[in-house]
Amino acid sequence: MNWQTLKQNVATVRERIATAAQRSGRDPSAVTLVAVTKRTPPDWARALAELGERDFGENYPQELWAKTEALAGLPVRWHLIGHLQGNKAKKTLPMVRMVHAVDSLKLLRTLNDLAATLDDPPGVCLQVNTSGEPAKHGWDPEAVAADAEGIAACRAIPVVGLMTMAAYGTSAETARPSFARLRAVRDDLRARTGLALDQLSMGMSNDFESAVEAGATLVRVGSALFEGLDD
Repeated sequence: MNWQTLKQNVATVRERIATAAQRSGRDPSAVTLVAVTKRTPPDWARALAELGERDFGENYPQELWAKTEALAGLPVRWHLIGHLQGNKAKKTLPMVRMVHAVDSLKLLRTLNDLAATLDDPPGVCLQVNTSGEPAKHGWDPEAVAADAEGIAACRAIPVVGLMTMAAYGTSAETARPSFARLRAVRDDLRARTGLALDQLSMGMSNDFESAVEAGATLVRVGSALFEGLDD
């Protein structure tokens, strides 16, 4: 692994986040970089931690379990950013700071029941399919509004915000409508539930600057951090 390349990549991504925040009149400190370490060696995640990164995202529970063990003792906050099956929730929940992709009321209720047994349950974001792609998990924007009462009734698990992914193949510019729509859905759901929903998890390596400009508080960046490490 090329240490200097990783260090430069981190600096570049953070500079791009800060510039996008400033363009939209936001404080860069309001945006958390979640370094997506899926399918990377634990040593790469360890190197990121040595560079001061603290928030790490994994797509798959089994890989998250393994990385949590490999990086035990480091001051790292883990995020599950991919689909979570109910049968993996009990083991996963105590390990993470946040679950980003809660994609149904059924799963939210499962997590709510489990959270009642934990002293410090993680926050969760509700996944909304703002791109309308059939292959994506998550609520349709209209469906999440219809489930507002059931969402608000889940009091043991902290519902802290919403999450989305732009359509496959979109650019930073063409992704903007998906991000704007998530913010609008959040504002509507906030009014319906009384929840603060302060977190907006949106934006990946190819479009995170547009997401920051649209109000993202969490950006999930992987390939932009690890580009060139094998050179």
